[in-house]
Amino acid sequence: MANFKSLAKDTAIYGLSSIIGRFLNYLLVPLYTYKISAESGGYGVVTNLYAYTALLLVILTFGMETTFFRFANKDDEDPKLVFSTILRMVGSVALGFLALVFVFIKPLSAAMGYAEHPSYVWTLAIIVALDAFQAILFSYLRYKKQPLKFAALKLLFIFLSIGLNLLYFVVLPWLAGRGYALPAWLYNPSVGVGYVFYINLFCTAFVTLFFRREIRGILGGFDRGLMKRMLAYSWPLLLLGIAGILNQTADKILFPHIYPGEDADTQLGIYGAASKIAMIMAMITQAFRYAYEPFVFGSSKDKDSLETYSKGMRYFLVFTLLAFLAVMAYMNILRYIISPGYWAGLRVVPIVMAAEIMMGVYFNLSFWYKLTDKTLWGAVFAGIGCSVLIAVNLIFVPRYGYIACAWGGFAGYGTAMVLSYLVGQKYQKIDYKLPQLLLYVVITAALFLAIQWSNAHLGMLAALAVNTALLLLFAAYVAVKELRPLVAKLLHR
Repeated sequence: MANFKSLAKDTAIYGLSSIIGRFLNYLLVPLYTYKISAESGGYGVVTNLYAYTALLLVILTFGMETTFFRFANKDDEDPKLVFSTILRMVGSVALGFLALVFVFIKPLSAAMGYAEHPSYVWTLAIIVALDAFQAILFSYLRYKKQPLKFAALKLLFIFLSIGLNLLYFVVLPWLAGRGYALPAWLYNPSVGVGYVFYINLFCTAFVTLFFRREIRGILGGFDRGLMKRMLAYSWPLLLLGIAGILNQTADKILFPHIYPGEDADTQLGIYGAASKIAMIMAMITQAFRYAYEPFVFGSSKDKDSLETYSKGMRYFLVFTLLAFLAVMAYMNILRYIISPGYWAGLRVVPIVMAAEIMMGVYFNLSFWYKLTDKTLWGAVFAGIGCSVLIAVNLIFVPRYGYIACAWGGFAGYGTAMVLSYLVGQKYQKIDYKLPQLLLYVVITAALFLAIQWSNAHLGMLAALAVNTALLLLFAAYVAVKELRPLVAKLLHR
């Protein structure tokens, strides 16, 4: 019980910072979509380039976040030496990456389709290098159980980013439009969407300054033998991470190259903007992961750990299904997060959210191979799932457009999830109480169809009333099923 209280407390802090941060970051979505028209394709450029950075971040961290938790919790390893060795490794790789980007910036920009804007490429290269270094520093905060500093720095980045975006996309254009003479070094309208990337760079660099104490940990030494042991553990995680992030970004990277129309950036922008509404599921999964990963590695020696993993899976699934229904129930309100010019893409939201739920389930299933050091299995599952996603995109995007991107993610995550469960039960059998989980899924599917009918056939207020009643019905059912046994146990004690 104490372990779950600790997990709940850390999840609340990490989750609060993640959810509040993502919610505040959502302010940028309407800002960008209302200030950057869908027809211009500018938001498609943002979507495409940030997909590249997500992939590069996985490559530059090469599984060292999870590796840090694994080795720092080993009895025969020195956590300080583990931290300093990893920090030096990731820092060196990041510097080498930056050197290559600046040497080959012209051909690289041309190959990515941004020959006229090489500054976009080198700016994002610096951002991703700093993010990779910060990833290890944030992992250290999680290991040291410092969720408040973790949350404060995450929120600092968000508030600073929002403030500067409002300045450059609202205030300064307003002043320029009313004849105020602004110096070119402060604001140049021709930069346009480039300010999205330059602001990100400034905010990322600024947050790095607050890690001065943690960065001193690099002085803790470097152990070549430890490095080799960690690389042996992490290289399958790298493959796993690449395949996993490709499941999230491959469609956005491939789309401009395989979509036959001349409006590829416009269509990608619509898909990217609509998908942002579905990212509430990514928030929940990320918050759960931040707290759950160190919790699992720290409690792996407990005799009741397998039962704990089963409960963690059930609680995660129930909560994400509830969140899924909440988003669907209030879609008529949430759609105003993006400009009406992007509403055509809203049909992808339930598909993307369902895919995110499967990704979260897959994350919960992944600990059997992480704790048994069989991480190669994770790379196999994710690789197969990624292959499915890419195949769906290559075959169906030219004909059906971005809706095929959404279904590709659904198919890819579903494949990886099923494979991980089937193989995992052979190596580490855990009773997840599958019939109970499937019952929750079936009930959610039925309520989803009812909500969709309500949104399509009733007025807005009537639909909201009906949907709220359906949502409360599901919440009440969950409370009876999940909380009643817990309350009975507490009363018995």
